[in-house]
Amino acid sequence: MAEAITVARPYAEAVFAVADSTSALGKWSQTLAVMAAVAANPDIAAATADPKLNPEQVYGLFAGACGDLPVEGQNLLRVLIENDRVAALPEIHEIYDELKNEREGIVDAVIASAYPLDGGQLAEIVAVLENRFKRKVRPQVERDANLIGGVRMQVGDEVIDGSIRGKLAGMAAALMK
Repeated sequence: MAEAITVARPYAEAVFAVADSTSALGKWSQTLAVMAAVAANPDIAAATADPKLNPEQVYGLFAGACGDLPVEGQNLLRVLIENDRVAALPEIHEIYDELKNEREGIVDAVIASAYPLDGGQLAEIVAVLENRFKRKVRPQVERDANLIGGVRMQVGDEVIDGSIRGKLAGMAAALMK
């Protein structure tokens, strides 16, 4: 995985630089999302790795699966095919979106709850996270009955565990000392 990210980073940074300079961050994010989804398809991945297909055939197959790609996306696809990097498209998209979110001051948060959250509860959690991280928070809510109660929030690599399960684990650890 580290190798794929290492390979993908220069491409993502180059695409980000172009998108940022032309004020097309959202457009490129959508284009890369489509390309990454196609690249992640096992049938397409097998076909693009087939040594019997020449680069034009790979391009035709991949571009056809993507649908209506903008010219810039077509050019990127040709470069990736030429350098045998099509498989890195999911990582390119992921890194690009991280750069885009950083530029726009957005952070993704995974909020796991034992029970469904209503709109007011979610808004309150998002407000607390925005205040703490000084950035706009884009929440992704998951339901996890194993938490017993409360919520567990992950923003980047920081975890805030306010779940009953987390508190019980903390108490158990304290009692073991």
